[in-house]
Amino acid sequence: MRKLTILIAGAVGYVLGTRAGRERYEQIKGLANKVKDDPRVQEKAHQAADLAKEKAPVVKDKVQDAASAASAKVKDATSDDSLEDQLHPDSTTRQDDPYPKGDLP
Repeated sequence: MRKLTILIAGAVGYVLGTRAGRERYEQIKGLANKVKDDPRVQEKAHQAADLAKEKAPVVKDKVQDAASAASAKVKDATSDDSLEDQLHPDSTTRQDDPYPKGDLP
């Protein structure tokens, strides 16, 4: 399947990048349609779609678990200390007026 993807990408790149003209474009397009309509390719495409449908609930659950864990981690990190307490003591964000006074050199 990986080789097929590389071949298709190469063919698309060739078609987009070359100036071989309409005739060569029609040859490549005809070959692509022939490959796309091949029963073996169609069978593999249906198998891939069926596998994706079968695995979708598992993936959904894993993504939800990961998102919940990340959300909880962010909430824990922000609820312990205020943002100002996490800053370096010399940070200009902690100053009332962080801009320099007087004329600049």
